[in-house]
Amino acid sequence: MRHFKEYGYSQGLLRAGIGTLAVLVTAALVWFALHRNRPAAVAAAGLTFVLGTGWLAFH
Repeated sequence: MRHFKEYGYSQGLLRAGIGTLAVLVTAALVWFALHRNRPAAVAAAGLTFVLGTGWLAFH
C-alpha cells in the first residue's frame, strides 16, 4: 500500500482491476489457444500474465 502510486495504480482501484482482469482474460485466451500442448500453454499464459501485469504496473 505504501508504494501504491509508484506502480501505476494511482488512477484508482477500478481501473487497476479492469486492467488486471483484461490481462487475465488475455492469458486465458492464450491458454485455450495452446491447450493441446500443455507445457507451452502454461508457459505462454504465465508469461502473458507476468508481462501484462508488469506493463500495467509501470505505465
